[in-house]
This record gives sequence, structure tokens and C-alpha cells, in this order.
Amino acid sequence: MKDKLIKRTIMIFPQLKNIDVINSIRDKYDPLAEHVRPHITLVFTFESNLISEDIKEHLTQVLKEVSPFKLTLQQIVKIDNPLGKYLFLSIKEGKEQLVDLNKRLYTGILQAHKPEWLNENTYLPHMTLGCFASTAELETAYKETQVITESFSTIVEKISVEIVDDNEDSIIEAEVSL
Repeated sequence: MKDKLIKRTIMIFPQLKNIDVINSIRDKYDPLAEHVRPHITLVFTFESNLISEDIKEHLTQVLKEVSPFKLTLQQIVKIDNPLGKYLFLSIKEGKEQLVDLNKRLYTGILQAHKPEWLNENTYLPHMTLGCFASTAELETAYKETQVITESFSTIVEKISVEIVDDNEDSIIEAEVSL
């Protein structure tokens, strides 16, 4: 019998003082708001039969020279492309570190799980605030959220591996400190 494939994502769960602002937007516009906390994806959801210990070891190795860094998110932007229609919260500080983490993580045992569309020019670090079926819905939500000009800052100190269960709920499998 073949091992069951496990759906995983590797991400950062920023610890933000004013996270309630983000949560209120996500509750309204993000279908996954009830399933996963606000996050920044570093390795997009993939299915594999990799074992937990191997993934944690990979993270420990590729992150051993990475130090905690400041992360600031600000400005809501709209994305309307072939991959979907989204509201993103932009990264204002820490973007280079996130791009570097993305590049480091998609090596070794995770290299085979890198999506074909993803390259240095297409990885746009962000926090998803909403996902929409139509451009009209996206435009309405974008207009409604433009009044939000707050800045959201934290220090990134750990990277999390989540398992995405059959209900799309997030279960933290492992965390590696920077």
C-alpha cells in the first residue's frame, strides 16, 4: 500500500499587535480565514509522502545561517492575473529576506515541489487578505479597503510547516527558529 500523500505549506505566521485589522478584512473576503491564521507563504501548498523529520531537518539546515529579521506590511494591493483575483497586503520591509527564504527552501527535498510558474520574478511576498471569483468583486473590495493605511510590524523569529487537512484546516506540524 502506498503512503498517503500529505498536503503541506511552509509559512510565517507574523505576530502583529494590530492583527485584528487584518482579521476583520480576511473574515469578510478570504474563504480560508476560518481555516488558517494570517500568514506569508514561503513554500506553496504541495502534496508529498515526505516524513515530518525529513522536512524539519531540511528547514533546520537551510535556515541555520538565517537570523531573525524585521517585517513590515503596509498597503493593500489588488492582483488580477491568470493565477487568480486577490487582495494582498504588501511587504514594505523584509521583502529581500522573504525572497531569499523562498529560494533556500525550494532546494534539496523540496526542489521537486516548486511550482512551474514560480521563479525569481514571480515570487511576490505578501499576505493574502481576500480571494475573489470576479473582477467586479475584487474592485469593490479594493475600494472598500483603501481607507486602511496602517502599518503592521514584527520580528520574524520562526518558520512553520503546516499540514492542510481534508477540511482545509491548518495543523502546525513543525516550527524552526531563526
